[in-house]
Amino acid sequence: MFNYTRRKTVTVNIADTPLGSDYPIRVQSMTNTSTNDIEASVEQCLRIAQAGAHYVRLTTQGVREAENLGVIRNELRKRGCNVPLVADIHFNPRAAMAAAQVTDKVRINPGNFVDPARQFKSLSYTTQEYQAELQRIHDKLVPFIDLCREHGTAVRLGVNHGSLSDRIMSRYGNTAAGMVESVMEYLRVFVEQNFLDVVISMKASNVVVMVEAVRRLVAAMDREDMHFPLHLGVTEAGFGEDGRIKSAVGIGALMSQGLGDTIRVSLSEDPELEVPVARKLVDYIASRENHPAITGHYYTGFDPLQPERHMSNSIAGMVGGKKPIVIASCHPDDVEGKRRPDFFYSSTGALNSTDQFIVPADMYNGEPGTTPLFTLDNWDATLEAPLKWLEVPAGTPVEKLAFLKNCGNVALIISPDNINVSGCQQALIHALVDAGINCPVVLHNIYPDSDTEWLQVKAGADLGAVLLNGLGDGTWLEAPAFHSQGEVVGYAFAILQAARLRTTKTEFISCPSCGRTMFDLQTTVHLVQQATSHLTHLKIGVMGCVVNGPGEMADADYGYVGAAVGRISLYKGKQCIEKNIPEAEAIPRLVALIKDNGDWVDP
Repeated sequence: MFNYTRRKTVTVNIADTPLGSDYPIRVQSMTNTSTNDIEASVEQCLRIAQAGAHYVRLTTQGVREAENLGVIRNELRKRGCNVPLVADIHFNPRAAMAAAQVTDKVRINPGNFVDPARQFKSLSYTTQEYQAELQRIHDKLVPFIDLCREHGTAVRLGVNHGSLSDRIMSRYGNTAAGMVESVMEYLRVFVEQNFLDVVISMKASNVVVMVEAVRRLVAAMDREDMHFPLHLGVTEAGFGEDGRIKSAVGIGALMSQGLGDTIRVSLSEDPELEVPVARKLVDYIASRENHPAITGHYYTGFDPLQPERHMSNSIAGMVGGKKPIVIASCHPDDVEGKRRPDFFYSSTGALNSTDQFIVPADMYNGEPGTTPLFTLDNWDATLEAPLKWLEVPAGTPVEKLAFLKNCGNVALIISPDNINVSGCQQALIHALVDAGINCPVVLHNIYPDSDTEWLQVKAGADLGAVLLNGLGDGTWLEAPAFHSQGEVVGYAFAILQAARLRTTKTEFISCPSCGRTMFDLQTTVHLVQQATSHLTHLKIGVMGCVVNGPGEMADADYGYVGAAVGRISLYKGKQCIEKNIPEAEAIPRLVALIKDNGDWVDP
């Protein structure tokens, strides 16, 4: 996790655009048109390809849609567009068999390709019965594999956290471990059949689960000498700031440690808008190739597959290992709404040793001398203060910080000094822990960007990589050239929320829309947000269809799911409360459902 280098994989042949560690990281998106509307699908594929995508995926509900993929591909080739097309299959092996004959890659979901649709039932199997289920998977997969081999069609095994089969969930729970076993059952059949044109994805709307699942999968494949490429993505990431930051946190954390060969940033927006975000993320992570080497090792007891929060000391205003703080480089008046920073940077003061302070929010207009900010060059050990801040570069030898071992009133601020921002910061934190220095640690990242999307991508990837490894007690995000420092503070809070460390606003889990969507997703998401965005204690799912419905919402508190054209079903958790209600009545009835369950508060 300290030094960036791509994980070595086999090469997967996907038309004229091969995938794997010998090639650049590929970017992809998915149409939201009906695959039966050939002209609209062709036009959208062209826009996605022109935006810079290497692959385009299309919804394939049945055999008719699968056959239309071949027509769409032929029309694209006539227009000079050679982008490979991917069929997206759920619940329909016949559609997968048809698509394998006319397209470049077929995505199947191990949660529903052979196993029946999930009912969230607890099932019990004897060892013999479970083996019979595995044999059934084998027997169903082999003809599909043979057909893909015959036509030179690649396969993606796409596991989603919310669509594990009842069989897997009964044995492993709705967990990252269950996701791994779900795909390994299939991979073993592909390897047995010597079919290696396989890509794997492990997706969840919960970034923590998604990252853990990918890491566990890589470890499982290593144990069985498998080296398949990875497709990375955070599913149902949402739109706008949330969708971009959530994707950057999850995808960026994995890419930072060399994982990932193709990515999709799933946004509830026009699909061509996903591509520039993904390309920025790829370019940013790839820019650290051949960076100056970072030395270090994991602290004793660190689990890289499922890191726990490191418990640092608790001092004034900071509870070690708990809710991370936010420091802001602006005036309190620059910040609006509920996402208020805990501390503000101030450069006013009258001490001889320093004229810089990091002041608690409730003391900003008071005496700043109680919270001075030092560097090693002007450190004053004699100064008595309830809280002292010390900022050091990440490359500082831990021996120079030994004097902090018994300091109960010092918070350490680590600024990066390597293009691999997250790698150098993590290396120093691991060294501090092993040296018994348990000062709270704040990550101080400064970016020159004035472009919103670039800042979201860079900060999300860098901070997410450290925070998701259980490190860091706070963030200090700066972008001096940015037009609004209040927005910069908002991004810091959004990163903490994406990492499931600090919730400060309603979390909306919304799918990116596809040909299965039963309503105007973008308009509906905004309307649901307008009605419920003040409910900062809730997660609300807005899903276009039952495929992405109760399961894909994962841990949402309430759900708004397309049941048919013009019809909506409402959920409390995974339980459907109201079925097939008219779309015009759905949002008021959602509000009523939240009120009936005691979760409503007035704006």
